Amino acid sequence: MSKITFLGAGSTVFAKNVLGDCMLTDALQGFELALFDIDHERLADSERILTNLKKTSGSTCVIKSYKDRKEALRGAKYVVNAIQVGGYDPCTITDFEIPKKVGLRQTIADTVGIGGIFRNLRTIPVMLDFAEDMREVCPDAWFLNYTNPMAVLTNVMNTYGGIRTVGLCHSVQACIPDLFHNLGMDASGVQAKIAGINHMAWLLEATKDGVDLYPEIKKRAREKQQEKHHDMVRFEMMLKFGYYITESSEHNAEYHPYFIKKTYPELIEHYNIPLDEYPRRCVNQIASWAKMREELLQEQDLKHTRSHEYASYIFEAMETNNPFKIGGNVMNTGGLISNLPREACVEVPCLVDRSGVTPTYVGDLPPQCAALNRTNINTQLLTIEAAMTRKKEHIYHAAMLDPHTAAELSLDDIVALCDDLIEAHGSWLPEYR
Repeated sequence: MSKITFLGAGSTVFAKNVLGDCMLTDALQGFELALFDIDHERLADSERILTNLKKTSGSTCVIKSYKDRKEALRGAKYVVNAIQVGGYDPCTITDFEIPKKVGLRQTIADTVGIGGIFRNLRTIPVMLDFAEDMREVCPDAWFLNYTNPMAVLTNVMNTYGGIRTVGLCHSVQACIPDLFHNLGMDASGVQAKIAGINHMAWLLEATKDGVDLYPEIKKRAREKQQEKHHDMVRFEMMLKFGYYITESSEHNAEYHPYFIKKTYPELIEHYNIPLDEYPRRCVNQIASWAKMREELLQEQDLKHTRSHEYASYIFEAMETNNPFKIGGNVMNTGGLISNLPREACVEVPCLVDRSGVTPTYVGDLPPQCAALNRTNINTQLLTIEAAMTRKKEHIYHAAMLDPHTAAELSLDDIVALCDDLIEAHGSWLPEYR
């Protein structure tokens, strides 16, 4: 029996969406859907909800929970990863509150920035443990990574884990629908070309019936910037640098040195930047989960409609050999984006079929877009260097080269902040020398 293993299956709603999609896919009938999570209560909830969904969908998939990770992975053909190491309490709180003491404010802190660096440092060892298990019990499996920080973790699994990995993010799928909705434009029939790095990929082309839509997009964006709205940072970046970015304004506000500044506090209000947005979301999700859990567990006739998540479509394409196009995070092997470093993880269009995930060649990005990407790639690669060598100096280097951190703090302040974060994380991090 073929197996799809879901690591982090205690993320019940996400597991329901991804594995519910699998249950509605003809090519995946009869697969075992193997669930693993270190939170056994949440794991049991997910098993119960998915078993209910199996009955109502008429699927022949087999739902099975595991408390032994290696057994969950044994013989898997596909592995989906959706873990979060350290959770909201204590690690997300630490990532936000300690930098705040020295005046370094963040919005999401899950990609780069000082919070993204430390999220990587506590997650990479766990991912490498996954890779070690997989090399032993399912070495040929495809690993679909949904966990942030996407670019670094996908890079590590490919480069050091020895596992065939593709990173998947919603921002590429949502780019055109969200942008056109916000501008009051019709997105039907629009042809888009998107490439860059995760959370900072660029809408390089947007055409309809051969007509370039960027002039109209920029005209409406300029008009919209006269009023407060939720996407002001991305619109400003597009108007200054020429291209729209895939990920949200709250994310991009902290990827660049231009928006969250102690010396210009008025920029926060001007660009409508939601500081501390991720902790706020976490608190709201925790508060709402109890009610949502009861509703899901009590629903006797649970229904599911196949979602927009890529996972089931990737599995289907690999099983049937019917090609499917995705925006995937892959290594920049062969210079897919020729003016970004070869050792970087990039986000490019990919073709999926029975042969696996085949990324497409993009060539040069516009020089200003590549330059902005490289500012974040610098920190990503130095974070990997820190994780693999266990040298504190590379943690300092990663933080010193992070655009937002470097714009706000002195070199000595950055070193002191990193030391404080290392101490506060305690056993959540391996020992650094």
